[in-house]
Amino acid sequence: MNFFELLNISPGVTAVIGSGGKTSLLRRLAAEAPGTVLLCTTTHIRPFAEYPLLTDAAAETVLQALTSERVLCVGTPCENGKLTAPHLPMEMLAALADYMLVEADGSRQMPLKAHAAHEPVIPACAERVICVAGASGFDRPIRACVHRPERFCALTGAAETDTVAPLLAAQAILTEGLCDTVFLNQVDNAELLGRVMPFLRTAAAGGLFTAAGSLQGDWGKRF
Repeated sequence: MNFFELLNISPGVTAVIGSGGKTSLLRRLAAEAPGTVLLCTTTHIRPFAEYPLLTDAAAETVLQALTSERVLCVGTPCENGKLTAPHLPMEMLAALADYMLVEADGSRQMPLKAHAAHEPVIPACAERVICVAGASGFDRPIRACVHRPERFCALTGAAETDTVAPLLAAQAILTEGLCDTVFLNQVDNAELLGRVMPFLRTAAAGGLFTAAGSLQGDWGKRF
């Protein structure tokens, strides 16, 4: 399965938000992209070990590195071995490569997320915003599987002890209105696909480019 084609990624800046597989999706898209790629963040990520890392590099240095490396990770070192945003403006970096893939959100490794007022940190130059959600969060209590459960409850009218129905999760994403694309990850069998159809139908009916699949299981489908 080619997830780059599944999600119809175009040249330019694509921001990835949400939870349940953002970094895995970025890694997959970078590997499958047909041109040069810059991987970076507006929040915090760990470096991509399989790709060269440039820190505090000038634009000329990045451009030169892309002549020998198709994919680069760029960022500014911070605490705990992580990277934060590059010091060069996003608009400048975007002009250096065919594709720039930006992790623009944090989720504390929860499968689902609602956003605080200061989140996500989407670059102004982003042409595409993909929200990732993890199907492993469905049918579990909100407080156990949603990062910022209080925000999720404010969006949906649910209580933190309620379970996350697929329809409820889709409604939260649509109410936030932060993305143009949604990818439901962790859907790895036909039974689960049937159970999550309310999420997929609601997202698609709300005008979002909608896909589901399993990055780990190498399967995907548009809806």
